[in-house]
Amino acid sequence: MNEHDAHVTRAWVLHPDIKSDRDRRDAAMALDEAVSLAHALPELEVVGADVVSLPKPQPGMLFGSGKIEELGQRIKANDVELVLIDGPVTPVQQRNLEKEWKVKLLDRTGLILEIFSDRAATREGVLQVEMAALSYQRTRLVRAWTHLERQRGGLGFVGGPGETQIEADRRAIDEQLVRLRRQLEKVVKTRELHRKARAKVPFPIVALVGYTNAGKSTLFNRLTGAEVMAKDMLFATLDPTMRSVRLPTGADVILSDTVGFISDLPTELVASFRATLEEVLVADVIVHVRDISHPETEEQAEDVRTIMDGLGVDERTPQVELWNKMDRLEGEEADAARLRAGRDDAVFAVSALTGEGLDEFLEAVTTALGEEKREEQLVLGYDQGRQRAWLFEKGLVEQEAQTEHGYELTLRWSAKDRAKFESL
Repeated sequence: MNEHDAHVTRAWVLHPDIKSDRDRRDAAMALDEAVSLAHALPELEVVGADVVSLPKPQPGMLFGSGKIEELGQRIKANDVELVLIDGPVTPVQQRNLEKEWKVKLLDRTGLILEIFSDRAATREGVLQVEMAALSYQRTRLVRAWTHLERQRGGLGFVGGPGETQIEADRRAIDEQLVRLRRQLEKVVKTRELHRKARAKVPFPIVALVGYTNAGKSTLFNRLTGAEVMAKDMLFATLDPTMRSVRLPTGADVILSDTVGFISDLPTELVASFRATLEEVLVADVIVHVRDISHPETEEQAEDVRTIMDGLGVDERTPQVELWNKMDRLEGEEADAARLRAGRDDAVFAVSALTGEGLDEFLEAVTTALGEEKREEQLVLGYDQGRQRAWLFEKGLVEQEAQTEHGYELTLRWSAKDRAKFESL
């Protein structure tokens, strides 16, 4: 599927509801989410969607023969060109179904990769997507000619006449992956330099995280006045977008909007998108935005927490939870949510659309930053004895070394401590 093709592709979404799967999600909601995913690609037109009940997946075809025939008729009658299967499909199943239905087929990982490649804007995002796509393709090289596996010639050390096409393809992909990894290392180093430069502009970072479609971009726009793509669309943001925001105290912070999380995001994708979430790892405050009006808001929140744990977010980083889309709740439901949020100092019932609750939330961020201590390096000249003595007196110095330039200090201090120090 060519993402630059003006042609609109007619797509059909299938969610296999596998009875033997212990971690089964609500099938209707899973199908809704899969359809939203498909809508995130502008060149797709979803002409139909079904939940397909399955006792267990069939190794060769995924579905049983009767179901394949029934779906095949529907696909043909609706001129479908692409079938999206919301779940994992093995390379063999994919090849057999494409042959049977005479359409292109993408599984959940393939679709998410298409969306990621459509959205990635920074150099790093693009490289990450390419690497994830190649790793995915590598697993999908199906050995069609098993009888040619042991071709004559060569010792297997050097590619030559004894190398099968699949091995050649695998090697080409591996070489490309090595190349991309090198490029990515360079890009990440540059990012680290930028980050270090930003650490010298000592603005704390407030990172917005949340399930995809929770309203992070709308909130980001509301707080910063920036026009980030805020569409009711899954994965509307892929690369961290950063803007500075002035808090009620007059202090500046950097607000970072990140890619939306999603359930069952394949592990190889989580790894490759670590970089798009790296702002979260250095954040001073993490704001978890939830769509409180969504029927599965609790499950979504759990998915977000799981991914955060997997990323290795520091447990000491203060976290605030925003129950967004309060404007979609009515009457008793809205009152109950406000009451529940009110019981927890780190939870706020808000609406990014109407602005409800945002002032209280910003005050909480200000408080969290006031108490949050960051590690920073500082060089004081030998003539700055008074300032040095003050830092020691307040117990803010972790380490000290003497160099030809002066005292090199490693400090752990809060924004309040720094402001006092600067006024000395």
